[in-house]
Amino acid sequence: MRSDMAYRGLSQHVELDRAADPSDRFTLQELIGEGTYGEVYCARDKKSGKRVAVKILENITENIEEIEEEFLVFRDLSSHPNIPEFFGLFLKRGINSDDDQIWFVMELCTGGSVTDLCAGLRTRGRILTEPQLAYVLRGTVRALTHLHAHRCMHRDVKGHNILLTEDAEVKLVDFGVSSHLAATAARRNTSVGTPYWMAPEVIACEQQLDQSYDLSV
Repeated sequence: MRSDMAYRGLSQHVELDRAADPSDRFTLQELIGEGTYGEVYCARDKKSGKRVAVKILENITENIEEIEEEFLVFRDLSSHPNIPEFFGLFLKRGINSDDDQIWFVMELCTGGSVTDLCAGLRTRGRILTEPQLAYVLRGTVRALTHLHAHRCMHRDVKGHNILLTEDAEVKLVDFGVSSHLAATAARRNTSVGTPYWMAPEVIACEQQLDQSYDLSV
């Protein structure tokens, strides 16, 4: 028999033991994507009738740092127009804690990712125009500027993590490897992200022990 207080003291930011169960409110539909640490589903919010996106993470204890970072961004910074609206964090309990899942419920971006958009255009012999690229980059940079103003680094910016809504709004997602700096002058020396898209100063941390980076762009 499992304890209802299985996560007491595990996180200083997320009250996991008080998180509501999502089962009575959300109905999962199709799988629409995979993030750094979890799968993303389209779901129906039975309370509002709206379709939402649900990012599901397992192995909670092992992934608590990633869960905390994602939660902090959504809790504190998701009011920005280039970050998806956040509808809450939920804990779906299993038979034992190994089966538990964290559900991040957020705005559904039905336009898909920029990577998917580019792939679809290529099949028709087309590419994004310069004005279209500028539009996507503007929305992405605005989201990053907002994060940096609050001492947060995304650290995994790539086409898969830039989504479009039905109204062609640009939304930056996937904050599992983001990092909050405690002070303006603080730095990081961890090499994280997707190798093809990592910044040179982040890659350098893999081989150079004295290398570090901050919010500078």
